[in-house]
Amino acid sequence: MLLTGLPRSRRLRVLAPVALLLLSACAGKKEEVPYVERPVEQIYTEAANAMDRTNYAKAAALFDEVERQHPYSQWAVRAQLMAAFAHYQAYKYDDAIETLDRFIGLHPGNRNVAYAYYLKALCHYERIVDVRRDQSETEAALTSLNEVVRRFPNTPYARDARLKVDLTRDHLAGKDMEVGRYYLGVGEYMAAIRRFRRVVDEYQTTSHVPEALHRLTEAYLALGIRDEAQVTAAVLGHNYPGSPWYQDTYALMNGKRHSEQESLLSRAWNWMF
Repeated sequence: MLLTGLPRSRRLRVLAPVALLLLSACAGKKEEVPYVERPVEQIYTEAANAMDRTNYAKAAALFDEVERQHPYSQWAVRAQLMAAFAHYQAYKYDDAIETLDRFIGLHPGNRNVAYAYYLKALCHYERIVDVRRDQSETEAALTSLNEVVRRFPNTPYARDARLKVDLTRDHLAGKDMEVGRYYLGVGEYMAAIRRFRRVVDEYQTTSHVPEALHRLTEAYLALGIRDEAQVTAAVLGHNYPGSPWYQDTYALMNGKRHSEQESLLSRAWNWMF
């Protein structure tokens, strides 16, 4: 499932205050602006007007021009962050990340650096793709989001990042589940077990854990490792007694294998505790 997180309109409400703060200081293809020396206020105002008209490519190029023509002015610092925001709005995530990395490197103490880290995390987060594809972008999103939380724990950006961390971890767990199901289906039980165990061990708070425990039980039974199957089934029953996966596991462990006098799950529970 593709992770979309918060609707774009809501994300913009989070981003807008910083963007408006910066703007208040002045009354597909990367666009190039011919070099014509002009006052910094004029270039910046033109860039801001382009943003208002949602011409993000032009806005980014003009904000870059502020930095190019007036690199040591206070306008250049604002323009650098606004250029990144314009690239983000245009879905030019690589350009936005490159600009944000430069901003963070040059201005680590700037009062808007928390926003820069957050915007970088969003650039990765919004490129999270279906679990059937490579998850390197998901890993990058998780790393960036955790960095926002670690560096700026008391900011609104950290609060939103924490929510997205949970969704991102759920997505990574979903990838392991998808691969594990494949291995289980083709009889590669040990490979399947490694995937399902990682979900249980590393993504305990995600929604995939009950199914992972059920699939582990299936794989252990297929290998004839009954003790491990008993323990796993008992853990599932103890932690997720109302889950449909528990019902499936109960049927799997008890169906046509043992008398009704003593279920295997009951014996597993006694053996474990």
